Amino acid sequence: MKYDALIIGSGPAGGTAAALLAKAGWSVAVVEKAKFPRRKVCGEFISATSIPLFHELGIAQPFFELAGPEVRKVGLFAGETVLNSAMPHPLNSTEIWGRALGREHLDTILLTCAAAAGAQVWQPYTAMELRRNNESFICKIAAREAGKELRARVVIAAHGSWERGALPTQTIYRAYRPSDMFAFKAHFRECDIPPDLMPLVVFPGGYGGMVHSDSERVSFSCCIRRDYLQRIRRELPGTKAAEAVLHHIKVSCRGVCEALSRARLENTWLSAGPIRPGFRKRYSQGIFLLGNAAGEAHPIVAEGISMAMQSAWLLCERLIAQQREVLTGRAIEAVGRDYSSVWNASFAPHIHAAALFAHFAMRPGTAAMLLPMLKLFPEILTLGAKLSGKAKHVITVPHPQIS
Repeated sequence: MKYDALIIGSGPAGGTAAALLAKAGWSVAVVEKAKFPRRKVCGEFISATSIPLFHELGIAQPFFELAGPEVRKVGLFAGETVLNSAMPHPLNSTEIWGRALGREHLDTILLTCAAAAGAQVWQPYTAMELRRNNESFICKIAAREAGKELRARVVIAAHGSWERGALPTQTIYRAYRPSDMFAFKAHFRECDIPPDLMPLVVFPGGYGGMVHSDSERVSFSCCIRRDYLQRIRRELPGTKAAEAVLHHIKVSCRGVCEALSRARLENTWLSAGPIRPGFRKRYSQGIFLLGNAAGEAHPIVAEGISMAMQSAWLLCERLIAQQREVLTGRAIEAVGRDYSSVWNASFAPHIHAAALFAHFAMRPGTAAMLLPMLKLFPEILTLGAKLSGKAKHVITVPHPQIS
């Protein structure tokens, strides 16, 4: 089966790319190994800077109907400290507040949009092998009962970065390190935090965040170093990893303890890792990479979904503009160079800022030194959110306001 574009992975990056290309008239195949809807380890917040893309895709209405309340404040829960400040908003924009939406909803909306635009969805199928054949690629995919062979001129890897696999763009084995970060996530009900507040949670060995998401529930996600995780599990023998982490956070962070004092857990904890913050290739050997596969900021800045969707916009904008040249093989390298350059200009500052914030947050001594200044000038939280990307537009399409 032959397509113009093959997209591996249908999270925010892959689903956005599939919808944009299919709407532009490309024949698109999407390979997704998981059944939808499915939960994911993810902070769920989507910056206001990404909302123009929801309008462009025609999915703004279902997003606003499902998403949580507007997030107008950023906060900090660290030790005994509880602070908040204004959330920065993009200049010259009608959309000024971000919201949160569970991945079981967001990913399904995006994939449904792509399918409605004409993309063919192979789900649940796993991409087992990817090789180049003259001017196109051959991808072998497999499900429980069947295997297929798909061909495409353009291949987009949007499979994330946390799992190892056989594809040339997937994670290779790396020895364990004490500084490896593991992620945990859960939903709670009856939480005591203001609906418009998204606090950063800082605790020894890690960081996290809380935000009101869809269905009147709060999403709580966190990352913790391997060495701290091992230590707290030794202190609480027989306790599950996620429960040990939550106990550690509540003991060391008054804001979380108070917010969850009467809360009840919904479903089960999710976990993943080690996470892989940092830079990777955005284009390699004819393959375009999106989302975390291209580069990943520490989740401390809550920009993962926005960066994934915006990276898809940056790539597809260039592919569509040079569709004829790309599909005849004359412009793929040029698009790859251009996409890599604009990706770096758009997201490298966020990744560097996130690494700096994570460095301070995970070192209790450094964090304690900074807290007195933050108490005197909580507006520093607003500046930090701005530096992380919450006020910089990457997507420039015109968009109406939806109330």
